[in-house]
Amino acid sequence: MNNAHTLSAKAVLAAGAAFLAVPAIAQDTNEQSSGDDFHGDATAGIVVTARFVEELDLIAGTSTLSGQALDQSIRPQIGDTLTALPGVSATSFTPGASRPVLRGFQGERIRVLTDGIGAIDASNTSADHAVTIDPITAYRIEVLRGPAALLFGSQAIGGAVNVFDRRIPIEVPDEPVHIDAVTSYGSAADERSIAGGVDLPLTSKLVLHVDGSYRESNDLDISGFTLSPALRAEQLEIVAEETEEGNLDEAAEALELANLAGTVPNSATETWTAGAGLALIDSWGSIGASISFFDTNYGIPARPGAEHHHEEGEEEGEEEEEEEGPVTIDLEQVRLDLRGEIITGGGFFESIRVRLGYSDYTHTEFEGDEVGTLFFVEGLEGRLELVQADQDGWRGVIGGQMYVRDFNAIGAEAFVPRNDTEQVGIFTLQEFTFGQLGVEAAARFEHTSVSAPDLAIDRSFNSFSIAGGLHYNFEEDLRIGLNLSRAERAPSAEELFSNGPHIATQAFEIGNPNFNTEKSLGLEAYVRGDIGGVNFALTGFANWFDDFIFDAATGAEEDDLPVFQYFQSDASYYGFEAEISATIAEVGSVSINADAVADYVRATIDNGGGPVPRIPPFRVRGGIEATSDAFDVRGEIEWAAEQNRVAAFETTTDDFTFVNASVAWRPWGRAAGTSLFASVNNIFDVNARRHASFTKDFVPLAGRDFRVGARFSF
Repeated sequence: MNNAHTLSAKAVLAAGAAFLAVPAIAQDTNEQSSGDDFHGDATAGIVVTARFVEELDLIAGTSTLSGQALDQSIRPQIGDTLTALPGVSATSFTPGASRPVLRGFQGERIRVLTDGIGAIDASNTSADHAVTIDPITAYRIEVLRGPAALLFGSQAIGGAVNVFDRRIPIEVPDEPVHIDAVTSYGSAADERSIAGGVDLPLTSKLVLHVDGSYRESNDLDISGFTLSPALRAEQLEIVAEETEEGNLDEAAEALELANLAGTVPNSATETWTAGAGLALIDSWGSIGASISFFDTNYGIPARPGAEHHHEEGEEEGEEEEEEEGPVTIDLEQVRLDLRGEIITGGGFFESIRVRLGYSDYTHTEFEGDEVGTLFFVEGLEGRLELVQADQDGWRGVIGGQMYVRDFNAIGAEAFVPRNDTEQVGIFTLQEFTFGQLGVEAAARFEHTSVSAPDLAIDRSFNSFSIAGGLHYNFEEDLRIGLNLSRAERAPSAEELFSNGPHIATQAFEIGNPNFNTEKSLGLEAYVRGDIGGVNFALTGFANWFDDFIFDAATGAEEDDLPVFQYFQSDASYYGFEAEISATIAEVGSVSINADAVADYVRATIDNGGGPVPRIPPFRVRGGIEATSDAFDVRGEIEWAAEQNRVAAFETTTDDFTFVNASVAWRPWGRAAGTSLFASVNNIFDVNARRHASFTKDFVPLAGRDFRVGARFSF
């Protein structure tokens, strides 16, 4: 790691002292997924944090993905893996970089976690930066929307995604050695992937885990033109202008770009991971640690019209410019994790849990063969939770967390200066049950310091969040509830200090060091249940923001790049999520099930500011599935509406319809752990774009994609 970017001993000691002084919440790792959770079921067995919040209603919009549904949904990045779930879209910047979008929120408002601890990478810095979690190594993923900020920090003001793996063992295998393996192939990008893990009990209480994965894909195949109609029209205008002026080479280049079809150039990826963990598991609790490595290399497709040049020198008094080569990112992370739990055996607290993660992250943005900009992130995050014993309908947790991050960027296009972030938070969450009525309350306080030494700027923020909820259980399996929350978030270093060109996004990005904290008042109403074999959940939500922070195109240019600037204004979000499933027939041992998911969000900058940029449109998805012990066969249709409610300088996005089909075969039955699966997505090969994507006008979604795979567990 570069000497300019190393966590100082003072910062580490200070953070460690804060961590020991105040407790923090961690993930419960004692409950394992069965692997057969209903696809997108908001009421399936939720692990979430500790056992006492398995059905916590303050996070009414929780969904899980595991088992076969996860296997068939896996894509190179976590964002694209989750888009079938209600309320979830993705940034889809490239196949190699995609973060989740929850209820229209992305970036600094969505925390991506691994077993309750942040990814500690640079994916929050910019949409082109990959998340350092490979979904292929996960056995369960939870998506939390709503007032999840109280559980995972103010950066989860819009929600959180929690990925569970087995790198730190959570149980002692019954067999002498336990092996899990999964492999898959996707035709749209000639994508090949394989992953495997081994759990080896060294003694009756000590377990060793080793895992690894590898994935490689070529440029993405698409249907139709690569550029959107708006960008194609721009290029065709250039053709006419250059032809009229006699610049035939420039006209030919623009025409070739306008007619580019069938592929997304420079979108190939290559990723490998490796990890090892050791855990001691006993009746008093457990303690374990792991080390892991993440390495990926992926291309960044060029934004038409935003290519820029650098002055390379002067010859006879004239500047000579040289066009840069394609942009690629080479990313590496080394990570250390610790998890422990002590069962107290009685008293007010039933258990004490600790979770700690350290990351050393580097990525290099190449312009052709030349090094453009290097990014360094070194971070430490810790949590400690004190779980209260259930006392006559009263249960809860007292917790806190600490987070320290040092960030540095070196190069001509280091758009964010060197900066340090330190954050300490404390919170409590309590639930009371009075017969069929439940009452929940939570509060959180955070202190955040963000400094840019080279700019001599040091900002400190105190933020306070609170939430309360009521729910009522009817005699049948039916629950209705109402949640009210007030959340507050400190601005990030990127929102405060950005000021420069960024080659990967091909934009000139500008922050504002004078931003205040962002405050949100949230309201959720929900009903969910299982009546007569019909499982359903409906949630309506609204968020009213004071000092909402957002980035938007200004229409200006700097260094031949479009300027994207962060602004702060009031804003409002409204929307709903709905899902339903039912068994509609039984034919022998085969069940015929139908399900549907729909979601919508409308977001507006107040006082005439217009729509918030990159908000997903209304979407509905429905399917019919035949299931048995040996086979699952599914067909589904997804329709995304046109998004013509756009911000200034933002283009509209056409509607699209995907038709998908899949089949899975378990040759030794559902309980055996071995399955073979195949699917075809986008059967009719339509040209589709995800409006939440920064690059949707020149990076469409995959065309027709045949996928096959297998999972083995024994």
